[in-house]
Amino acid sequence: MELSNENIIFDTDPRIRQSSANVPLPLNAEDKELLQALYQYVKDSQDDELCEKRNLSPAVGIASIQVGIPKKLLAVVVPMEDGTTKEYALANPKIISKSVRKAYLPGGEGCLSVPDLHEGPVVRSNHIKVRAYDLLTDQNVVIEETGYPAIVLQHEIDHLSGILFYDRIVDQVTDDMIAVE
Repeated sequence: MELSNENIIFDTDPRIRQSSANVPLPLNAEDKELLQALYQYVKDSQDDELCEKRNLSPAVGIASIQVGIPKKLLAVVVPMEDGTTKEYALANPKIISKSVRKAYLPGGEGCLSVPDLHEGPVVRSNHIKVRAYDLLTDQNVVIEETGYPAIVLQHEIDHLSGILFYDRIVDQVTDDMIAVE
């Protein structure tokens, strides 16, 4: 299975607001193939040549509902400033704890499923712990992330409940919120 922009559904499609269902573990062949395809889309979308060749849009994450499949599957590939990459291909992710401290991206958030611009700060927890099965390591994991990777994970996990980033835009930020570059 290979995904491209042809497979992405937009916020005008009511399916994007559906709640996704847990998938049985161990993953069956169909779910494994879908999760691998989601991961490959995100990974390949960070290469300009592959974007052009395969009709991809640059992304750091995608949830299966964004291709019209309401299953709790998502992939995240976040390049870090130190040259490393945070990569996850998660099934049944669940936030098990989050910091009181809030964070936001000064430039706002974007989304493959939201073609129109929605400006404003999206306030999320600065630090989270997520429990899930990770296809890349083939094990159940507890992931702890802070800053940008935590924001990306929360954005994708929101999709599993039918929540889009612009649902969380606030009028203003407060001094106790961290701007994540």
